[in-house]
Amino acid sequence: MEIGRALVALGLVLVLLGLVWLYAPGLLAWFGRLPGDIRIEREGFRFYLPLTSMLLVSLALSLLLNLLLRWFR
Repeated sequence: MEIGRALVALGLVLVLLGLVWLYAPGLLAWFGRLPGDIRIEREGFRFYLPLTSMLLVSLALSLLLNLLLRWFR
């Protein structure tokens, strides 16, 4: 039962994020263009490594999952 609640909460977060991305894309325009994101563009070649952006995603998910686990215990 606890994992069901966690999946429902995660689903709601994903739906809210999807709605923000769909109806207010300007709010997330900074994502992927942070200092520390590596972008190399040359003729016929593109390389993109979003280091800083992925660190922020990892931090946010870690905090969210820790809060959810504490809430369901």
